[in-house]
Amino acid sequence: MKRYLPDTFMTLIIVMVVAASIFPCHGEGARLFNGITKFMICLLFFLHGCKLSPQAVKEGMLHWRLHLTVLACTFAVLPALGLLLKPLLGPLVTPELYLGVLFVCVLPSTVQSSIAFTSIARGNVPAAVCAASASNLLGIFLTPMLVGAIVVADRAGGGASDAAANIAVQLFLPFVAGQLARPWLGPRLARAKKLVKGVDQGSILLVVYTAFSEAVNGGLWQQLPLRSLLGLMVISGVLLALIIAISTYGSRMLGFSKEDEITIVFCGSKKSMASGIPMAKLLFSGHALGAVVLPLMLFHQLQLMVCTVLAQRYAARAPDETIAPCSPARKT
Repeated sequence: MKRYLPDTFMTLIIVMVVAASIFPCHGEGARLFNGITKFMICLLFFLHGCKLSPQAVKEGMLHWRLHLTVLACTFAVLPALGLLLKPLLGPLVTPELYLGVLFVCVLPSTVQSSIAFTSIARGNVPAAVCAASASNLLGIFLTPMLVGAIVVADRAGGGASDAAANIAVQLFLPFVAGQLARPWLGPRLARAKKLVKGVDQGSILLVVYTAFSEAVNGGLWQQLPLRSLLGLMVISGVLLALIIAISTYGSRMLGFSKEDEITIVFCGSKKSMASGIPMAKLLFSGHALGAVVLPLMLFHQLQLMVCTVLAQRYAARAPDETIAPCSPARKT
């Protein structure tokens, strides 16, 4: 049972939600926290730029069929499901919560957990490294575009291009600066993993606290019925089940090997909270920000629990052919 419980970081996020619900920041304190949070977000994407090796992107190009499939699941199939199922699933939650659901749908894949689950399941680990890295790199461009075209347009019907441009500038410029500084800072950051991890997780915790502080001050919990929370759990489960099924059977129909199928399933069905929460902070505010972050937190925990079981089932299969390097897909 222990492996199904929230990990330490997820527990800290829950603590931040509780703290913001009981002791929300406001006034000068809120302005101070917002300033620190914006700085941490810029630093976070600067460090991401320093860490990501251009070589990983070049290697990823060699297995283009697999990576196109992962990107299609991440940035096309799941967003389409979110939109197409809105008439059916939308009434289960408030409009703000479904806005958060659409935001989850357009986010890039996770990196660390996608690779870890692929490794546990005896999948194509080199391809998972390439696919997850490519998803996060392209997410810097694609997610803001999709947010502008789908999420913001769905909410307000206008101002989408300005919002998307604002996100792209605030995330992309620090990322590019990090890429430029990589020759000097890259080796040092490789030896300072605890520092990078601290900035990564610290920025998320700050965003969660400030987001829910604003939301609580705006009456989030008074305006959010229990029925909507239960509906959100149903929506997250339905979307996760559908994208896992589509990525699994789709990869088989396209003739990928079992190892490549595992990579596609784990990289194509998961969504990054590390990238999503900072992006949400740049686009949404007040009550909407807390309502947008909540679906991402729930989906993140659900995907970890489901993928844990799925990875174990894959790992229990009979030994088969060796895992291929990051190269074009093999026919089964």
